[in-house]
Amino acid sequence: MSAEEVGVADVASATEASSDPASTSPTVKRKNQETPHLEKKLKGCFIGSIDQGTTSTRFLIFDGVGNPVAQHQVEFTQKYPHPGWHEQDPREILDSVGTCIQEATAQFVSQGHRISDIAAIGITNQRETTVVWDTVTGEPLYNAIAWPDTRTGALVRELKSHKDADKLQEICGLPLSTYPSSVKLLWLLRHVHAVKDAYAEGRLTFGTVDTWLLHWLNGGMEKNHHVTDTTNASRTMFMNLHTLQYDDRLMEFFGLDKEKLHLPRIVPSSCPKSFGVVARGPLKGIRIAGCLGDQSAALVGQQGFTPGAAKNTYGTGCFLLYNVGEKPVMSNHGLLATVAYDFGGSMRVAYALEGSIAVAGSAVKFLSNNLGFFEKSHQIGELAAEVEDNGGCVFVTAFSGLFAPYWIDDAKGTIFGITQYTERGHIARATLEATCFQTKAILDAMELDSGHQLKQLAVDGGMSNSDLCMQTQANIIGIPVDRPAMRETTSLGAAIAAGFAVGIWEKFAELKEINQKNRTDFQPNISEAKRAEMFERWQRAVSMCRGWLDPEDTDEEC
Repeated sequence: MSAEEVGVADVASATEASSDPASTSPTVKRKNQETPHLEKKLKGCFIGSIDQGTTSTRFLIFDGVGNPVAQHQVEFTQKYPHPGWHEQDPREILDSVGTCIQEATAQFVSQGHRISDIAAIGITNQRETTVVWDTVTGEPLYNAIAWPDTRTGALVRELKSHKDADKLQEICGLPLSTYPSSVKLLWLLRHVHAVKDAYAEGRLTFGTVDTWLLHWLNGGMEKNHHVTDTTNASRTMFMNLHTLQYDDRLMEFFGLDKEKLHLPRIVPSSCPKSFGVVARGPLKGIRIAGCLGDQSAALVGQQGFTPGAAKNTYGTGCFLLYNVGEKPVMSNHGLLATVAYDFGGSMRVAYALEGSIAVAGSAVKFLSNNLGFFEKSHQIGELAAEVEDNGGCVFVTAFSGLFAPYWIDDAKGTIFGITQYTERGHIARATLEATCFQTKAILDAMELDSGHQLKQLAVDGGMSNSDLCMQTQANIIGIPVDRPAMRETTSLGAAIAAGFAVGIWEKFAELKEINQKNRTDFQPNISEAKRAEMFERWQRAVSMCRGWLDPEDTDEEC
């Protein structure tokens, strides 16, 4: 899932004022540091970035100092055929990429540039979303199953009862849940006849969205290019986090035969050759030189290159990554271990602790699309600003269960504290607060796992545009929240990976001034006692939202 695609990119200006100055009126410091002189050659270098997110696709072209000079965005269809199911059409995803490239490159050329000025392109993508296709024909065998999909709940409960289930996380960094790609693939093998047959005949190809895009950008069946990078592979539960290769113990646990299943080759995230060359269209002949899962890309775009650096991306979901350095740290407090980035060559792979929140901006969409609270997502700010506080309402937005650090698969979205006093504004405010409370729970877990308290949180993504939401976040976590002026950090991260591969940059230090101008710090402005009271109420609500999924729930054949 992408950082900014969620459709709440303008949650901002209307939320900047509130009638409760103690808790919601922004306490900010503006950072107006001017970017020093950079070499002229960097402004003449350009890098493209495909940002394929959960609900939309975009293509941006950045100059060598990190400024976007052209871009285009397309939303694509989300399919919800049953409660808890979330699917996408792989062909529509591919078409959306083609449209964005066509429109953004036209803008670029209209500015007087040439396509040949683009040195390389990078890709960043929604992770865990699972695509399967026929190795012979290249045709998808089913819709892509998107990362928030929870149809695998019964399957996960079954897998947790198997021998050695509790040892998987030490190998791959992920717990058994509905989240990773592995259980989605198993569901497809059990329930979709076309997938079963392809596997039995040895013609089943598996991939995440990056793999699917790279296959077709390189010419599809003509080249049959089949690769993924370490950040995406680390989300499948098939890759050993220590060796960065597929692990036979993991494959055996899931009952998969590598001779029958075509898995993508795992390569570093930044490489001038591994990802191939665009085969057709406006970018024909341009190298694809970088690939990062979207949350890793956002960490790179926020320049989280040192251990202890952290970022939180408020997109469709919300994802907090904390750089732990060159060795993976296995969490004892409900977090994931993952690859932060892997630039190959002489650069050592970096790992992260991750806290994943399934629902963030998608809860805002829910209020708009399902309940009709407002027409446009950004209007949640206006609605929330009409009231002083949440009026006693707590909204546990567990539409896909609860992810880190709770991992409650049988939770459902639940609103507590509704009375006749409750207005739409209270629910709007409680919706924004839900993401902030879950971020607080993740930060608490990260402090326990790392032994260090974060001093500042860098933020990006659609909901981060809301001053009200970011001030609430600072109040709830009790540390400053640091927001950049240019919040296309996910796309920028993919561009940085590609730029390193082709020599535009050679050291992380060369990036230190990128996107540092006009950043905003939100300072906490409530008491510790008030903060603790708010969080205790949230924790009570979480404890009461369990048990809404029937243990007997099974899935239908397709």
